[in-house]
Amino acid sequence: MKLIVITTPTFFIEEDQIITALFEEGLDYLHLRKPNTEPIYSERLLSLIPEQYHKRIVVHDHFYLKDEFNLMGIHLNHRNPGIPDKYKGHISCSCHSIEEVKRRKGICSYVFMSPVFDSISKSNYNSAYTKEEIASASKSGIIDRKVIALGGINKENLHQIKEFGFGGAALLGDIWNKFDTFGSVRYKHIIEHFRELKKIAE
Repeated sequence: MKLIVITTPTFFIEEDQIITALFEEGLDYLHLRKPNTEPIYSERLLSLIPEQYHKRIVVHDHFYLKDEFNLMGIHLNHRNPGIPDKYKGHISCSCHSIEEVKRRKGICSYVFMSPVFDSISKSNYNSAYTKEEIASASKSGIIDRKVIALGGINKENLHQIKEFGFGGAALLGDIWNKFDTFGSVRYKHIIEHFRELKKIAE
């Protein structure tokens, strides 16, 4: 099962070092999500990440970065809902219902289904599905390797995601809560935590 990390919405000094270390530990994909930020800051971050990992990075904004830095692909969302003209390559998107997953996974390389559990990074953003609904979607083949679980995923519930047959899990709050972006320069806790998640996902 694949592990995907979504960046924090804001930039911070050690970010490129942490992202590089996560790739070195076996991170499958990184989603670069920096809403309402100037593209120059994303350009700077990408320039600091070794080129060998660019093919595993998906951008949520400023889609021109895909070609500029030879990235993996683009992610569609409410800010950027349309596929650019003549675009070819990886496309992923965010889905917030089982019906939307069914409708959109045919045109995407994979889709995010969220929130599967109560969000860690967003307050009052609770699970949209019961366990019975997820089990039914799994049994009927709606949930498969092209569906990535997002929302509230941590070390305690990651095994459930695996059992339900999701193709992967997208991590945000559970990863970045291990690091104080304003007051810390040591990030070993993130890396150690990721190693534990990787063992569960394998």
